[in-house]
Amino acid sequence: MARKSPIDDKLLQIETLGPAKINSPLLGGSPQSGRDQDESIAWEAFTDDSQRILMDATLASIAKFKEENQTPASFEQAGARRQIYFDPSKVRAAILTAGGLCPGLNDVIRSLVMTLYYRYGVHNILGIKYGYQGLIPAFGHALVPLTPALVSEIHQFGGTILGSSRGDQSVVELVDSLERLNMSILFCIGGDGTLRGAHAIAEEIHKRSLKISVVGVPKTIDNDISLVSRSFGFETAVSVATEVIRSAHTEALGAPWGVGLVKLMGRDSGFIAATAALALGDANFVLIPEVDFDVEGHGGLLDRLYERLKSRGHAVIVVAEGAGQKYFQDESVMKDASGNVLHNDIGQFLADRIRSFFKNLNQELNLKYIDPSYIIRSAPANSSDQVFCSFLGQKAAHAAMAGKTDLLIGQWNDHFVHVPIAMAISRRKKVDPMGDLWNSVLERTGQPTLEAHKS
Repeated sequence: MARKSPIDDKLLQIETLGPAKINSPLLGGSPQSGRDQDESIAWEAFTDDSQRILMDATLASIAKFKEENQTPASFEQAGARRQIYFDPSKVRAAILTAGGLCPGLNDVIRSLVMTLYYRYGVHNILGIKYGYQGLIPAFGHALVPLTPALVSEIHQFGGTILGSSRGDQSVVELVDSLERLNMSILFCIGGDGTLRGAHAIAEEIHKRSLKISVVGVPKTIDNDISLVSRSFGFETAVSVATEVIRSAHTEALGAPWGVGLVKLMGRDSGFIAATAALALGDANFVLIPEVDFDVEGHGGLLDRLYERLKSRGHAVIVVAEGAGQKYFQDESVMKDASGNVLHNDIGQFLADRIRSFFKNLNQELNLKYIDPSYIIRSAPANSSDQVFCSFLGQKAAHAAMAGKTDLLIGQWNDHFVHVPIAMAISRRKKVDPMGDLWNSVLERTGQPTLEAHKS
């Protein structure tokens, strides 16, 4: 039987608003650039639509596809095009941020504005306040003119100058507003819920045969968007989380039978908890949503923790917020305004169970429970994320000006690529319990299996 690609290559094709016939201002000497040919800068970094990045770049996979005469799945490479779709002098672009805060939001806004303004000569750039709410007249949020002067220093601060919100807004009303405002481009910076909204908007725009480009920049501090190898803010989150784990370790060392318990972000995927624990090496137990564990019983967490404290006198536990939700199955399921399931507080649950367990043993315990989630979310991006955000903003601007739509900018095999939003939101990226990351965590921490032995 012929080998099938996990994803059909046709599903990775990018929609365009029409033929790109206008010479890019980046060529120099064009009317849009404002420079004479003699004054133009050298620019050879153009990307062609035919340039594609293989999804599976292993030699065995390529050989197999060649043998079976099949087309391997590949992404369209992101980057500036020689010909663009929009006339920059007539473009009216909008930028919004939605969902939870994440390091790097301001950096992406700044990169978008600087690229549109200075590289393309787009001077009509508007910020949409408080996510999709800002496009609904009933909320009364004023638009914010975005200029290089306004955004020049915002990358030094956490959060987003545009504000953010969650909520399910009417797609029809949103597109009505884009029409009334005569928008050419909408940039949506956000996570799974925001991108679902962007895809719905793009579909409604297509239904109406409008010429409005919708481009997403994936924002998830959990790094859990499918077909995106890295999302901005993740490295900053890991960096800050690592220092929190260090502090928990110091606290645990500072008292007899000391335990540092740290709860980190990771609603459905444990990338932050696993990566931060791997970076420092001070964690003894790492609990993530993808790997089941038992609290009670012989071989469970409490039993293993007791043995650890008896032999070493201290321990550090790192738990992702979505771990251990089986212990709350009897409780009602609640969702936030974006439709995301609100998980119960596994950190406080574990803290209570650990204290109760040692109290019943009449054993001294010094437990420090730390939840730094909001501190991490609101932190300014570190230098690595700042560079990454700059790339994302530039590539998003290039894609939009070329008339591409219903896509997000991702990174795959060290290349920036265009990913159809529909494919990115079709599933959630998770830590592979059999993969390198989790096996490295187990090797680094020496964590045993936390499954209670059944008698």
